[in-house]
Amino acid sequence: MTWSEMQPLLEQACWETLYMVGWSTLIAVVGGLPLGILLVLTDRGGLLQNLAANKVIGQVVNIARSLPFIILMVALMGFTRSITGTTIGVEAAIVPLAVGAIPFFARLVETAVREVDHGLVEAVQSMGGNTWTIVRKVLVPESLPSLISSTTTTVVALIGYSAMAGTVGAGGLGDIAIRYGYQRFETQLMWITVAILAVVISVIQFAGDYAARSLHRRGAHSGPAPKLRLLKAAS
Repeated sequence: MTWSEMQPLLEQACWETLYMVGWSTLIAVVGGLPLGILLVLTDRGGLLQNLAANKVIGQVVNIARSLPFIILMVALMGFTRSITGTTIGVEAAIVPLAVGAIPFFARLVETAVREVDHGLVEAVQSMGGNTWTIVRKVLVPESLPSLISSTTTTVVALIGYSAMAGTVGAGGLGDIAIRYGYQRFETQLMWITVAILAVVISVIQFAGDYAARSLHRRGAHSGPAPKLRLLKAAS
């Protein structure tokens, strides 16, 4: 297979992979961020302590995380068909990708939010701040570097999941690697696909690490006193 034959296949596969991963990441962040924060708030000693709700939410998240992605795709076929009208293609792949990524991201968010200095939370409470104010002004901003790192980890994981989804007709780079690299013995095309995935993941990881480090340095330079003054002004 010549480069002129491979180029349109690779371009289409790259766009399909980015489309799947982009939408799945957006849905995972929208669904996983509040879920992770809720796991912290409802835990023992949390602002909304509710141990029964915390155990139920935690168990659901654990069960969803424990399922291998291929099995999850098969288990969600009926749900996927009800939403997209089909079980193959790029749009259909977004459903299991997002469902699998939400609990994964939620646990990362939980870990990031737990790292926030509890003294800041108590300071805002002493100023009369309610739960929503604490979440919006303390928990999310203070854990932002870790949340950026968590998002980066989720994107990298979703790229791997999308490649697996390609093996069952979802499209993208995984589909190209299987159909041409494996089934038609186009070894060169398969290794080009592997190289593209490696480059994309490296770029995403570098960008995420750079953004997280920049935010962390900015927060470290500001110190706690300016943060509390800003919180007091906003309350």
